[in-house]
Amino acid sequence: MTAVADRAVVLDGATVPSREVVGNKGRSIAWMLSLGLPVPPALCLPIEECRRFHAAGEELDEEAWGSVLAGVAGLEEKLGRRFGGAGGEGPLLVSVRSGAAVSMPGMMDTVLNLGITDEVEAALARLSGDADFARQTHCRFVHQFGEIVLKADLEEPGPDATPAEVRAAVRRDTGAEVPADPHEQLRAVIKTVFGSWSSRRAKAYRRHWGIAEDGGTAVIIQAMVFGNLGEDSGTGVLFSRNPLSGDPEPYGEWLPRGQGEDVVSGTHDPLPLASLAASHPAAHERLLTAAKLLEREHGDIQDVEFTVERGELFLLQTRSAKRSPLAAVRAAVDLATEGAIDRAEAIQRVTPEQLTSVLAPRLSEQVAAGAEVVARGTAACPGVAGGIAVTESDAACEAEGDVVLTRPTTSPEDVSGMIAARAVVTERGGSTSHAAVVTRALGRPSVVGVGDGVSAALAGSELTVDGSAGVVYRGVLPTEDVDPAGVPGLTELTKWVRELSPAEAGAEGAPLVDALRAAQEQSKAEDSKQEEEGP
Repeated sequence: MTAVADRAVVLDGATVPSREVVGNKGRSIAWMLSLGLPVPPALCLPIEECRRFHAAGEELDEEAWGSVLAGVAGLEEKLGRRFGGAGGEGPLLVSVRSGAAVSMPGMMDTVLNLGITDEVEAALARLSGDADFARQTHCRFVHQFGEIVLKADLEEPGPDATPAEVRAAVRRDTGAEVPADPHEQLRAVIKTVFGSWSSRRAKAYRRHWGIAEDGGTAVIIQAMVFGNLGEDSGTGVLFSRNPLSGDPEPYGEWLPRGQGEDVVSGTHDPLPLASLAASHPAAHERLLTAAKLLEREHGDIQDVEFTVERGELFLLQTRSAKRSPLAAVRAAVDLATEGAIDRAEAIQRVTPEQLTSVLAPRLSEQVAAGAEVVARGTAACPGVAGGIAVTESDAACEAEGDVVLTRPTTSPEDVSGMIAARAVVTERGGSTSHAAVVTRALGRPSVVGVGDGVSAALAGSELTVDGSAGVVYRGVLPTEDVDPAGVPGLTELTKWVRELSPAEAGAEGAPLVDALRAAQEQSKAEDSKQEEEGP
């Protein structure tokens, strides 16, 4: 970790700074670089700078800005590229992302392709030999800046849109201009990312999960690699184990000619990871090898974002994966059995809420066979829940009874509605989309990618969502109790919980969820005692 003018940090892998300093994303970049993995170079404004920013009335002081400029100059020197220009080996574009100490996927802002101008677009077209790629990349930036920084309400640009047309749309909606100067772009986006720590969606997420409000987010500035650069490029997400079932096989999705936001936003339907193996076998093999290494180093399921640019693999970040309750049980037991963690840690990794969800009733085969199917899609989070379909997050929050949130796709603005709903259905997106990741974290049954128009067609209907089968049924259907022996890993976890719980809570017949809480409290108390006594 190298300081730049005392306020920014170069993430070079020489050391791996604490997540409390540079956030999860910053730490993961430094960690991957320390392992020799292919990661685009980056710098970070630490979490403390976010606190300074808010204390100063949401202003970025000149010393911090000077540190950013010094850090960007370091990226230019390392890559032989120029930020905002076409010198050296070509222009340098950057992504600007948030990175809190506690993972909050999708809750804060990100802007890609920053630094592009008319001159840079021309240089990209010349260097890539693809004028459409350069134009579309410029349009993507202008659209994203307009929506995220200037709060414009815009239609997605069409494939033939021009940057001038998108700029005009932003101007009409907001009365403001997207800056042409890359340094103005960068300063505005940094302020927006810091400001997004206090957004309504981020506050709702922290409130639900009990995350402290006085934390903050780092800002990560990372050199861009382009998944939209031709047929031999793309982007995707890989889980080192299946985040739905906990199955110990790699699981993921791949979007040719896409950028990261295309996958996680749910606006595009990606392909299964097998398609990457078929089209780019060498990159696929390197990706699986990296995922195994990262899981072994961390001792937990990893969620890895990656880009392939002209056949070359780059890793953008890794984090402990959000997983369904079923996956939480199986993965905890499997990792302990494999020796990656001990049994006490395995117990800590399953929350009482996840265990309650695993034990919740399910649809019987007979009931499912006789029910009317109204939609089918990708199973995104296992479980069964029912209610009245609503199409707006505000309606889900205001409803007095059980509701199912049905949307074309979800965004971070929908988090409060997803928390309030019993289940979630989206028309678009795959199993690594925003809707899938957030519902797995919440333990909400969900089905994604059911097809255009379904949300409006189902509005007001009573539905049952089977997130294990990827099916939506008409009506609120009866359920039956789960056979614990049929849940992978649950028998072993139950045995360990009973052994580690205090006598009364661990007794046969005592509620398993209560025994889990008791075992977790017992383990924490023993750890605290050992810390007090010292070595």
